Amino acid sequence: MSAPRLIATVFGLGYLRPAPGTWGSAVALAAGVALDHIAGFPALVLATLLVIPLGYWATAGMVATSAEKDPSEIVIDEVAGQWIALLFPAAAFWSRGMEDWALAAWPGWVAPFLFFRLFDIWKPWLVGRADRKGTAAGTMEDDLWAGLFAGLATVLAAGLYHGVLMR
Repeated sequence: MSAPRLIATVFGLGYLRPAPGTWGSAVALAAGVALDHIAGFPALVLATLLVIPLGYWATAGMVATSAEKDPSEIVIDEVAGQWIALLFPAAAFWSRGMEDWALAAWPGWVAPFLFFRLFDIWKPWLVGRADRKGTAAGTMEDDLWAGLFAGLATVLAAGLYHGVLMR
């Protein structure tokens, strides 16, 4: 297996069926939560910043000779998008000195997972626009947008819950 294929499929994870995108998101979530728990928020930020260009490279390399620019087995885009979504609650807890939030505050990582899958499947606005590009870059970009929207939705949901419903 070539290096781009190995990375783009996250070591073959993308070949799991059904729903390889959900498998990729779930593994990315577990890995991101574990990374934040073990090494801290700055490590999650660094890993996210590294996986994005790596994902662009691997995706482009994997589909370079193919007519299909977004095969379902590519799941490195889910890793990047899911980690972007996870950065939002991780940053909120980290800024409050709550380094070990992942085990106690489970809605903090469940919400970005659910919102990310929602936006990745539904593909509203900029997510859909990126997806419709039909390019290797578009494969990555739709999940980056979905991750950003999922992170923002998580913050809004947390604000609604903690600021309005729990008062």
